[in-house]
Amino acid sequence: MTTKILYFILIFLISAFICRNSYSQIENVPLNNTVYDFLKEMQVKGIINGVNDDNPNISRFQVADFLNSIGMKGNELSVTEKKLLEKFTVEFVPETMNKKNTASMFHSNMNVSNGFKYILSDKQKYVLSYEKNRNNLFIEPLLNVYIANSVKPDTKKNAKIFDGGFRFRGSLFDHLGYEFRFIKGGAVGDSVLVETVFPKIKSTFKYAENIENITNYDFVGGYLKYYLSPAKGMDISAQFGREKITFGLGYSGSLALSGEAPDMDFLKLNFRYGIINYTSVFGSTVGEYSPDRDKRYSKYFTANRLKLSFDKLFDVGIGETVISSRGIELGYINPLMFYKFAEMSLQDRDNGTIFADIQTHFLKDLELQGTFFMDENILSNLSDLTKASNKTAYQLGFFWYEPAGLKNVTLKFEYTKIRPYVYTHFDIKNTYSAFGTGLGHPIGPNADQLFFNLRYNFNEKISLNLSYQKERKGQNYYDQEGNLLKNTGGDIFQAFRVGIDKEEAYFLDGVRVNNDYLRFNLRYELLKNYVFDFSYVSALQKNLTYGTENNSGYGFVKFSFKY
Repeated sequence: MTTKILYFILIFLISAFICRNSYSQIENVPLNNTVYDFLKEMQVKGIINGVNDDNPNISRFQVADFLNSIGMKGNELSVTEKKLLEKFTVEFVPETMNKKNTASMFHSNMNVSNGFKYILSDKQKYVLSYEKNRNNLFIEPLLNVYIANSVKPDTKKNAKIFDGGFRFRGSLFDHLGYEFRFIKGGAVGDSVLVETVFPKIKSTFKYAENIENITNYDFVGGYLKYYLSPAKGMDISAQFGREKITFGLGYSGSLALSGEAPDMDFLKLNFRYGIINYTSVFGSTVGEYSPDRDKRYSKYFTANRLKLSFDKLFDVGIGETVISSRGIELGYINPLMFYKFAEMSLQDRDNGTIFADIQTHFLKDLELQGTFFMDENILSNLSDLTKASNKTAYQLGFFWYEPAGLKNVTLKFEYTKIRPYVYTHFDIKNTYSAFGTGLGHPIGPNADQLFFNLRYNFNEKISLNLSYQKERKGQNYYDQEGNLLKNTGGDIFQAFRVGIDKEEAYFLDGVRVNNDYLRFNLRYELLKNYVFDFSYVSALQKNLTYGTENNSGYGFVKFSFKY
């Protein structure tokens, strides 16, 4: 990792001499913040441009710039959009912060209200907000409580999940953003329901280890991000640390990095100038959990992506990733390297992929996008879709804002197809996964999915989200003892076995399982920062091979302190 750290230091030194601009909010906005939905809607509507879905994490000052641009076109916004703009402006534009709209629980030297008496007010809330000489610190509480109950087939199963913590963030020296966050939680009730409602818990060490008398989990993260703009229209940033990131396009999940796996530690370099957008990531994570410490291991995720953005026309990009468990490989640290061919020059020991995508911007209110993904062998067998070595996938979809003139409504559609053996590797340690969870699209190999999503903003406080997923999958054949009888490429952790498995791998071959998921969510922000989610999920699984069916459903209420 030495090479990329040297790049970071070099950028820092150069900026001290050539950079003239200053920024007070370099730290990133977490990907679960609903401002990303609002910015996306405004881009598809044609109000703004430059919102990146392929590498979405952006600094707070960049969000503020987008919001200011939206405000300049206020006459094109609906009443609800204006209210959303006002809400997010208070949260992200420092110049709007005042005693009427913002409060600090502990005494602040900023222009805000002070005291715990505002804890139940409709103001933007901080535990502490502090600034001196353009260096600032914000402390925010983190709180989530789930109360879940099974609806079918058994109404007696229930679960409670709760966690809390703090997030420290801010910016220093006008160019360095920072964040530290820690969350500790616990769960009681039916373990299957706990994992269904909150799947991320399965990839936490304390939960997997399960040796304490209380089921518990924790999440920790933090980073430093350095940003500079040495020339007009040029943005350069280097970030080192841990937070949730995604990579590549996808409404239902990216084929390259969906963000479903645990947050990884990484060093990310971003460069933007004119039509050029370039990102390089070197990250580390862990392999599958084992009770035997000697069998635990680290693995490394490396990615590059070049995107060309043609304003009001389309974006076209090409990216690549490599999964390696052999330790730090200097060839994958170089940000200016074609990793797939570097992997071949290193004797083809790692799991490399390459993908290309396109996203349109020339149709007002309608965005089209698609991705083609190739795992391992990219030059042969592409014309023969029955070969097991043809490990390819693709996505096609659209984002339609205000369809048929329906105000404040978003309709998304996407079809995803992933051929057998995609994400697998002959070296089990190089499987495209982390801590038992796939890094790529959640449906995994030998599967396809139809995805529909409808979102409606009633106003700035209430939104409705409906989604439907139709999934088809071909699973491997196993006997009652769990022994593999026939490998059809449907398991991310079971690679093709040379000399044992058939050279032909037909799509959806194997134990045929169809899944239908219907998800309903109503979000209500009672007061600023206090959010209630009312959700219901119905799942119908049909095993067409064995003629079995499982119909289940559950509901939950989630309270969170939104940050």
